[in-house]
Amino acid sequence: MSNLVEIRDLTKRYRNKAVLSNINLTLKSGHIVGLLGPNGSGKTTLIKILTGALRDFEGRVTINGEKIGPSTKALVSYLPDKSYFASWMRPIDVIKLFKDFYNDFDEEKCIDMLNRLELDEKVKIKTMSKGMIEKLQLCLVMSRNAMLYVLDEPIGGVDPAARDFILDTILTNYNENATIFMSTHLISDVERIFDTVLFLKEGEVVLHGDIDDIRAREDKSIDQLFREVFKC
Repeated sequence: MSNLVEIRDLTKRYRNKAVLSNINLTLKSGHIVGLLGPNGSGKTTLIKILTGALRDFEGRVTINGEKIGPSTKALVSYLPDKSYFASWMRPIDVIKLFKDFYNDFDEEKCIDMLNRLELDEKVKIKTMSKGMIEKLQLCLVMSRNAMLYVLDEPIGGVDPAARDFILDTILTNYNENATIFMSTHLISDVERIFDTVLFLKEGEVVLHGDIDDIRAREDKSIDQLFREVFKC
């Protein structure tokens, strides 16, 4: 498998404080990668750099060989941890917006996903629960034929009964040659879908590797290892 994301000597500072420190990382295509770490570890900053929201950093970051910029934004499908829809909109309105904005958006696929998740296309977003809005955002993001899917806490507001269904929706609705880069705190619920895992601690990579190799070496689950590494 080819390298989709290349990060070399990445450092990001805010007011002279390093939030990311000398990150060197390679993400291969066709992998599902778990981005794990406590609050303040640098996960959000790394996500913002990959999605092109942050351009002021030291080092080199490329996606599919291209430096971060307009060309890479077209390759990335991003699910933020907060909703950005206007309250008056309905799912059908947002679908039209995505269809106009993204050439790789599959409207039919999105509607099919909405139906399987039992979401009404014509209900106003202001009447939807947090979990319903997260499902809607997930359907939109996974209906793009992107190369890199960046998912920031995709099941944070979804009830436990729906989490396995959501994860299966993610697994069955992304381009198998693409990469999913997923940040989550619900490790025990999600680790079964990861191929590789990345631990960030105080802006530095403290663990990165194949999840089966790590489990075998440490003789514990990723959730157990996370609790050990980041114990208060």
